[in-house]
Amino acid sequence: MENCLFCKIINGEIPSRTIYEDEMVKVFMDINPSTNGHLLVVPKKHIVNILDMDKETYIYMFNLIKEKLYPLLKEKLNCEGLTIAQNNELGQEVKHFHIHLIPRYQNDCGDFKYDKSLLIDLDEVEKKLAN
Repeated sequence: MENCLFCKIINGEIPSRTIYEDEMVKVFMDINPSTNGHLLVVPKKHIVNILDMDKETYIYMFNLIKEKLYPLLKEKLNCEGLTIAQNNELGQEVKHFHIHLIPRYQNDCGDFKYDKSLLIDLDEVEKKLAN
């Protein structure tokens, strides 16, 4: 995509702190990290969100996380856990599919906090989702 920030990073038009790259993906540091080592795993082909994602790329990305990236973060940064996050549409700042790898550390305050007053009854949610 012509105006896509991540496509420009992938094409080398915008510099990045690249940690890993191959023919399918580019992995670089988030410029606004939540914790030390916060990475973005981005497919090289422009895919808007998970609804546009092909199975091959999806499986490839998660295998890379499991086999290479998470072990790298554990070994080099001594993280004690990993949050894997991926936004679609609302909350997706860059409209190019990407997976956040957020290393977790004791006392990192990485709790997800939401307005619980907006929650509806669990029975009602279950009825909507089960039908």
